[in-house]
Amino acid sequence: MSTKIYAGAAAVAVIAGLGASYYLGSFDTSDPFAQCRTATVAGGAAAIGGPFTLVSETGETVTDQEVITRPSLIYFGYTFCPDVCPLDTVRNADAIDLMTEAGYDVQPVFISIDPERDTPEVVDDFTANLHPDMLGLTGSPEQVKAASEAYKTYYRKQDSGDEFYLVDHSTFSYLVLPEIGFVEFFRRDIPAEELATRAQCFLDAM
Repeated sequence: MSTKIYAGAAAVAVIAGLGASYYLGSFDTSDPFAQCRTATVAGGAAAIGGPFTLVSETGETVTDQEVITRPSLIYFGYTFCPDVCPLDTVRNADAIDLMTEAGYDVQPVFISIDPERDTPEVVDDFTANLHPDMLGLTGSPEQVKAASEAYKTYYRKQDSGDEFYLVDHSTFSYLVLPEIGFVEFFRRDIPAEELATRAQCFLDAM
């Protein structure tokens, strides 16, 4: 068994249903990041992201303003994910290392969409094995739902009747800049090198 992912046409449909859709199109020349974008968001970049309150891997309640103090690469997943999340978060960690080597300071962030099992301690173990700088966040079901809705992500628990359930979820990674907010999403099929190069374009344009 594996987690169902929503990174292609299905994800577009799901996210569109939540109020935003992704599509290729022409760029707004007044956009300072226009030369960096490979896709645009219906309603503008401001349609994605927003305030959230979650619990850090150390057990502290934190807000988005306390989390996003430097450029951040955010991924929504869960620690019990058997295949998709490990690959995606390792890819993100590799991209972070490439950017660090190039002189960029970007924080990897993992937000759990499985608050039932992902306690702060579990999330801490997960992120510590992926990257020393990765910040893990979880929270109550209500807090997680609010953060997911802010970023227009999708997740749904499969009803297996036991503790070994899977969670279907979307698989975008989000580049978020302090005081600016969301600027770009990255699909899971692009390699770390491409992600790093594309992200660096936004960082250079800040």
